Amino acid sequence: MRILITGICGFAGSTLARGLLERIEGLSLCGIDNLMRLGSKTNRAVMKQLGVAIFYGDIRNASDFEQAPNVDWVIDAAANPSVLAGVNGSATSRQLFEHNLASTVNVLEYCKTHRAGFVLLSTSRVYSITALAGLPLKTEDGVFRLDSSNELPRGVSARGIDSDFSTEVPISLYGSTKLSSEKVALEYGFAFGFPVWINRCGVLVGAGQYGTPDQGIFSYWINPHLRRRPMRYNGFGGTGYQVRDAFHPRDLAGLLDAQIHNSRQVGTRVYAVGGGAANATSLSQLTAWCDSMFGKHEPQADDRPRKYDVPWMVIDSTSACGDFGGTAPRLCPKWSTKLPARRHRVESVEVC
Repeated sequence: MRILITGICGFAGSTLARGLLERIEGLSLCGIDNLMRLGSKTNRAVMKQLGVAIFYGDIRNASDFEQAPNVDWVIDAAANPSVLAGVNGSATSRQLFEHNLASTVNVLEYCKTHRAGFVLLSTSRVYSITALAGLPLKTEDGVFRLDSSNELPRGVSARGIDSDFSTEVPISLYGSTKLSSEKVALEYGFAFGFPVWINRCGVLVGAGQYGTPDQGIFSYWINPHLRRRPMRYNGFGGTGYQVRDAFHPRDLAGLLDAQIHNSRQVGTRVYAVGGGAANATSLSQLTAWCDSMFGKHEPQADDRPRKYDVPWMVIDSTSACGDFGGTAPRLCPKWSTKLPARRHRVESVEVC
């Protein structure tokens, strides 16, 4: 088995690489990365120690793929992952689309030429912000909870949100690039006859993150708490009751292993993948955990709403579990990492 990972020196790419090497006997693994992200050069050294061939290149440039060898599968883990990308000044809207959509076409052209399968790491931020904001919620113990006594829209249950949930705009510029990439990938697979899997990932959390906004709320929140920097509960009354779930990339590696070894030609190709209700926490609960670990540090309340914030998003992985090795309500035993079963998995985060 030969696999190429784009963005292999990022947090997700490098963690997936280690997980796949542990799982797939005889795996030949290579990767391409432009080394623009914090920590990528450190991860590059680790990958080389593991025998992974790293090619310096930018997938926005089709010619950079000319140095890549023929492979059986490509896992696309390269992206600008911030929901604020294109509007917060860190990258222009045009640059965002070049990073997240135009680059996908280059990867797909490579797959077409080499007859390689394609796995896209998409995002839960493809879901409608308006629909998420309209979910019936109640407040309990410092957290927003889904009120299942009310009628729920399609694609959401007490287990969380699945791939059938609304993707109507607005979903953010970032979300639109990933949703567009999903559709283009599926069309390429249908047109040119190669397998495509789409995984809409929740917040990825794990050791090796740097506490930057684009790496998700968990490491970002822990970093200023640890270093006693200013923190704010933004929007939703300034309470910190908003909820997300955490998901470790090593669990994702198990799913990808199952997908690339699956010979199914038809059926579902798009899956929601996340930590689920058992790994969900509010900001106020996360603050309490940080207080117990690092000492008390109180965030300021700022109830001004922000354009892309949502009050509650918990991802339901039931469909992926059912199709790829189990029906566990949170994560499938077949592809789950053997980590301590604690309410908050944030103990595995390191901030540098």
